[in-house]
Amino acid sequence: MHDFAEEVLAHEERSKQALVAARTLCDVGLFDDAASRAYYAAFHAASAVLMERGLTFKKHGAVIAAVNKQLVHTGEVCVELGKWLTWLFELRSVGDYGEIVRVDEEQARLALERAQRIVDTFRGLHRVD
Repeated sequence: MHDFAEEVLAHEERSKQALVAARTLCDVGLFDDAASRAYYAAFHAASAVLMERGLTFKKHGAVIAAVNKQLVHTGEVCVELGKWLTWLFELRSVGDYGEIVRVDEEQARLALERAQRIVDTFRGLHRVD
């Protein structure tokens, strides 16, 4: 089995950086970009946990599905967390691709809060620190 230790650490670092960027962007009123970075913080945290278990995916939808199958359905994390990850993914699409519909401040701050909770939860699932 491939040891993904370096890749796991890279995902963790990207997750931390994305959270910092999301906070900064939100504070300066760039809510679309803040929502996008919040999603990526959660995505990289999820990818790190899954990769640590030998699971890698090429598509965002596959990562989200694996979180639900491997972590939510097993009871390792709450159902709400899986729903939040999906919501963050959808909000990121609005932030990145929306033309008329945009992410507002309330949504961006909620995205940041949920991403932080997801990241914290996934950090607690690591088998080896």
